[in-house]
Amino acid sequence: MVTIKEIAAAVGVSSATVSRVLNYDSTLSISNRKRQAIIETAEALNYATPRNRARANQQGLTKVALVHFLAPERELVDPYYVALRLGIERRCAALKIETVKVYHTDAKPDAKLLQEASGTIVIGRHDEDETDWLHRNSRQIVFADHVPYDDQIDSVSADLRAAMEKLLAALAQRGYRRIAYIGWGDRRAQAFVQWMTAAGWFDDRLFRSGDNTEEGGYRLTRDIIAQRRPFDAIVTFNDSMAIGVYRALHEAGLSIPQDIGVASFNDISVAQFLNPPLTTVHLPAEEIGEAAVELLLERVGGRELAKQINLASRIVWRASTRVMPGETA
Repeated sequence: MVTIKEIAAAVGVSSATVSRVLNYDSTLSISNRKRQAIIETAEALNYATPRNRARANQQGLTKVALVHFLAPERELVDPYYVALRLGIERRCAALKIETVKVYHTDAKPDAKLLQEASGTIVIGRHDEDETDWLHRNSRQIVFADHVPYDDQIDSVSADLRAAMEKLLAALAQRGYRRIAYIGWGDRRAQAFVQWMTAAGWFDDRLFRSGDNTEEGGYRLTRDIIAQRRPFDAIVTFNDSMAIGVYRALHEAGLSIPQDIGVASFNDISVAQFLNPPLTTVHLPAEEIGEAAVELLLERVGGRELAKQINLASRIVWRASTRVMPGETA
């Protein structure tokens, strides 16, 4: 856990000053700029003040069940979901909240695991039947990285529709027109179809849905290449699929980005080390996890009105796509 001493060293003040700022000591004489630096540093390092830790305990949030839509071995190969879970766990640790992990299997989890927890955070997509069951068996519930059908359930996620529209508009500015897509049929896929159709560029032979793994990216890209339909860019559901896309394009003798541009979602750490480095939409995985804990804390504290929060995304431009005039590769 981050300490006051570490925050003090980062800002260049004494530990006593940090402690008084974070505990809202109104008698402390300190500049607004220095006070803000201390608070922002503490937030960046995910520090929770004693007052906030006490707030969690006083409100009764002592144990959180994390229900993951992926099995453990599937989660480990997708760094995005690892980061999201770690965001939840780090925030809970800072607030001294116990966490219990419940991973996906063919059967529903033991209802007692949910009923004995103060609240439940559900990671990823679950269908309506699963959502209803989880809701019935949880004292309080928040969805992370998925917006459930019921708007009375709290959720926090990135706005995938807006992110896809932003990415396609930016690719169009770079001269791409015949854009292929591979991935799951989620909001980003729906946004892709709608945006490309409105632009008059959609070709269903360049649209593939399937397993969102590296092997899935490789196989689906080979399928598109076999159609012998010209395309100048490919957008993937996530960065893991993009790795498979790279392999399929290289095997076909196609160069990135000279022949085909590649763009993706998530911005996992390996994306910057691909050859060429991968253009990708950064989704705030850790921040989604942290915000889910805060929503659950509010619910346990008595908030009745549901909240569904969308966090912003940003495009990280790298060498797998064309360069705009004035940019450097």
